[in-house]
Amino acid sequence: MSALEEQQPAAKDFSPAIIRILAVACGLIVANLYYAQPLIGPISSDLGLSSGAAGLIVTLAQIGYGLGLLFLVPLGDIVENRRLVVILLFLAAVVLAAGGVVHHSVLFLGVSMLIGVSSVAAQVLVPYAAHLSPEATRGRNVGNVMSGLLLGIMLARPVSSLVAEYLGWRAVFYLSAVAIAALAIVLARALPARQPTSSVRYSALIGSMTQLLKTTPVLRRRALYHASVFGTFSLFWTTVPLYLTGPVFRFSQQEVALFALVGVSGALAAPVAGRLADRGWIRPATGIALLLVLLSIALPLADQGGSTLALILLVVAAVVLDMGVSANLVLSQREIFSLGAEVRSRLNGLFMAIFFAGGALGSALGGWAYSAGGWQAALWIGIALPALALAYYATEKRR
Repeated sequence: MSALEEQQPAAKDFSPAIIRILAVACGLIVANLYYAQPLIGPISSDLGLSSGAAGLIVTLAQIGYGLGLLFLVPLGDIVENRRLVVILLFLAAVVLAAGGVVHHSVLFLGVSMLIGVSSVAAQVLVPYAAHLSPEATRGRNVGNVMSGLLLGIMLARPVSSLVAEYLGWRAVFYLSAVAIAALAIVLARALPARQPTSSVRYSALIGSMTQLLKTTPVLRRRALYHASVFGTFSLFWTTVPLYLTGPVFRFSQQEVALFALVGVSGALAAPVAGRLADRGWIRPATGIALLLVLLSIALPLADQGGSTLALILLVVAAVVLDMGVSANLVLSQREIFSLGAEVRSRLNGLFMAIFFAGGALGSALGGWAYSAGGWQAALWIGIALPALALAYYATEKRR
């Protein structure tokens, strides 16, 4: 598809209101992946899950999300995008409601996986936003949509903690089911249709993804950059609640929720990164983003004594970390989405699946390191990941 063909529907259908709707939608959808993380304790107790099996609640949702990225998101290249998103959202509303109803542990674990699968609707909307946007403002618009998605990730944990404290953990699932069903109706009415021009069969579509990964060095590079920084992001947010509630700070769950809210401001870096990308500054901005992640995770090493200064360093680290990760995500997607409209959904699915695997690895390494060597050991692993990304970044040729 030529640049002119790409921009014809954008000129007709694009509006700032549509971008705002997409930002809110992505935030509401992706939050479903994270609501259960701070609720593992009460959910496990209610359903009779052992402490060893409790981690499956989050793990199965992540596995479902990964499967959706690889096998459902690519459908955005051949299926009318609005219809695909609405179908996924109605599926999400049904399984979220089921999550609040079921009382059998095995059924709940199955629901967790389906919540992950249906939540990939957000990753159909991101390349959809790129398609609607004119080339000159594509980075800014994708950045605005991604800021909504990142706010959803960051707000999900404190919001679910507060709702569960006053209404019980099942209310989190009921309320989200209502919100997602309402969102499906809004998007069905508000979004313009986007019918891809490709007529490739589904089997060929999925088969082409391996070839895309082999023949697209930009995709591989950007995916590895973000897998590294998202691994550090996941490590930090997996271990910092354990550190804050431990003997050093003795935070309550409400105080941990307030701490998590502070990091939300880091999502403001996403639109800024989009503007820098539109000006052609992707490479230097990427170096800055990777460096911010490295510095943020090293900052808490300066004081680990439970003092006021140590807490201030943790707050600054959380904000700077979220800024670096948000900026790098937008820069990466801006570069990937410039490769061609006809393969955007497949490229996005591959990119997200790879960096999401990095996040899962970061969480696992963080939990293991914290258990084996404490907070300091977790931090050093968090430092190593962006350091490797920066070393790889140094090999990138100027273009």
